[in-house]
Amino acid sequence: MTAFPRRTLLSASGAGLGALALAACGGGAPEGPEEVDGVTEITVGASPAPHAQILQFVQDNLAADAGLDLTITEFTDYQIPNQALNDGDLDANFYQTPNFLESQEAEKGYEFHGFAGVHIEPMGLYSDKIASLDELKNGDEIAIASDPANRGRGLSLLADNELIVLAEGVESVDATTADIDSNPMNLRFTELEAAQIPRSLADFAAGVVNGNYALEAGLNPSEEALVLEAGSDSPYSNMLVCREADKENAGIVALDELLHSDEVRAFIEETYTDGSVLPAF
Repeated sequence: MTAFPRRTLLSASGAGLGALALAACGGGAPEGPEEVDGVTEITVGASPAPHAQILQFVQDNLAADAGLDLTITEFTDYQIPNQALNDGDLDANFYQTPNFLESQEAEKGYEFHGFAGVHIEPMGLYSDKIASLDELKNGDEIAIASDPANRGRGLSLLADNELIVLAEGVESVDATTADIDSNPMNLRFTELEAAQIPRSLADFAAGVVNGNYALEAGLNPSEEALVLEAGSDSPYSNMLVCREADKENAGIVALDELLHSDEVRAFIEETYTDGSVLPAF
């Protein structure tokens, strides 16, 4: 099998979608990847760590034998990869959890398909100022994600560690600060875009950080998180997502199979030895 060139990784921020200058989709519905000369080229959007790292491992070691060639586009924003997928600038993306996908579909009307979970990145509470929950003081301020899915997930983490009590019957995916039924330490909450929280920790007593952003910030979850989500039986596994119309596309199905291969499982276990990324299959 012919070896294919390593693809260049691109970066995009919340304001940078237009700067990508990806091919326009035209007036019709976006088309999925097609096979050309026995090779299916797939453009995948991903968060830099660990998603793009895992995809690069697939590209470098597994894709050619499966007849695939990946172009991996990195995003540091949680909104643009789904917008780009919907617009046809991407064939798939790899960065989100089922609850985030559900909230995006409800809010923006996307018609996407999520495959089975590939890995889990435990969300944690981090601080530049304190070393344990016992050091939190009355009225301390905590940063949480502003997007609905991760906001609710973060509040659930705090509730699981008895810092707050959420109102009975509230689902974690829907939880907001208005659903806090009991707040014995009178903690204050500030909502930020999730990617900003790691670099803003100095401004708060603590902040709830997504696993991928903790990795990008050089945080060690197993050693530095004040509290950390349990990895087992997590509903927050990260998955490959495509447009609903492309869920049976042979190339995308093949990519998902590679992401669930023994080789990818071994790569995750051997690369993220700090427990920050765990296989979900």
